[in-house]
Amino acid sequence: MKPRWILVVAGAIAGEGGRWLMHQRPREKHHGGLWEFPGGKVEDTEIPVESLARELHEELGIEIASGDCAPVHFAEGWAEDGQTRIVILLYTIARYSGQPQALEGESIGWFTPAEVAMLDKPPLDVALAGQLFARLAEPTR
Repeated sequence: MKPRWILVVAGAIAGEGGRWLMHQRPREKHHGGLWEFPGGKVEDTEIPVESLARELHEELGIEIASGDCAPVHFAEGWAEDGQTRIVILLYTIARYSGQPQALEGESIGWFTPAEVAMLDKPPLDVALAGQLFARLAEPTR
């Protein structure tokens, strides 16, 4: 039986100069060639931050600690089959070790929020980027 929904995690990693890391999806996958926050599916035996650590290690070759991850937003939509919902949890990553590199995708890049807005992205990453950067632009209280 096909699951009714799939849980996915993604990491928003800030770099120098207010730039954010984006990952280009492999061309042979759904939404191939589009830019996204790096991450992937949560396995049945994992909690979301464990999946995020595993996925960022597999995709980028970096290590993160769960204490350096903070959930900030989520987005949901339909999978390509039109029957399965996808829920993406976006975490900001305060620290990581290692040098990010494109181990599974086409490439990675560091972009300002304005540049991220101009990238071709899957619909849920469009929503996540909009939520994240709107929140960061809000004055602190």
